[in-house]
Amino acid sequence: MPELNLEPQYLCDSAALQECGDAVTFEVSEWGETAPAFAVRFDNVAVAYLNRCAHIPAEMDWQPGKFWDIDKRFIICSVHGALYDPPNGLCVSGPCHGAHLAAIEVREENGQVYWYPSERFQPLF
Repeated sequence: MPELNLEPQYLCDSAALQECGDAVTFEVSEWGETAPAFAVRFDNVAVAYLNRCAHIPAEMDWQPGKFWDIDKRFIICSVHGALYDPPNGLCVSGPCHGAHLAAIEVREENGQVYWYPSERFQPLF
């Protein structure tokens, strides 16, 4: 079994994540397969999730990096309109009500955003 890389991975400068603005998209290795992910800022906190709806495993952005509903209150799935609460990825409306987006740990340090690998999510090599 390959060794896990648990070192923080630079994602972007903090300024790239504007409050309820466009997402910073990136790719991770999920269980050895390349998978799309995204980070956004809500209530001045950076959060990141796998770009995969909890209902149907489809990418959710309606245009690259566009994940917000019209009121910029929820992350919306462009496929069927499911709404997710940004701080925790909980589906609050739609066919997957009560399910969660797959969270990727992120932290901000010294004006930069880093994502943290796990057993499930690893950097691409």
